[in-house]
Amino acid sequence: MLPTSILVPTDFSLASYHALDYAVALARELKATLHLVHAINLSQPELTATLSDEMFDSLRRGAYLQLERVASSRTGAVFGSMRVFMNDPRECILEVAKAVGAQLIVMGTHGRRGLARLFVGSVTEHVVRFASCPVLSVPQEVTP
Repeated sequence: MLPTSILVPTDFSLASYHALDYAVALARELKATLHLVHAINLSQPELTATLSDEMFDSLRRGAYLQLERVASSRTGAVFGSMRVFMNDPRECILEVAKAVGAQLIVMGTHGRRGLARLFVGSVTEHVVRFASCPVLSVPQEVTP
């Protein structure tokens, strides 16, 4: 079965934009709807303790506006929901995939290796392991 609902997580990096462009081309061909999600990871308690409710709202609004800009700059695809969460991106992606009935998740990977991967972890790897639908991992575009 070909997907009609595709989730594209973005952290607003070049890798995630490359994956989004790939997803847009795929959605055009399949006549699928794209859903966007961005998660603001607030896993450091010392950081979150210093942020006011207004700052949280500002972060959320700014991220949502960025999602709208990203979507409006890509033509030829139908965009459905756009969601911003303040939580661990790995869990947010899995939750949103279920909520929107995603039949495919398209996400970028930074290609970190060694110590960088050990310390940063891999959101993509987690999603690949635990998603209930196929996940297409798009490597970061290499520039000459």
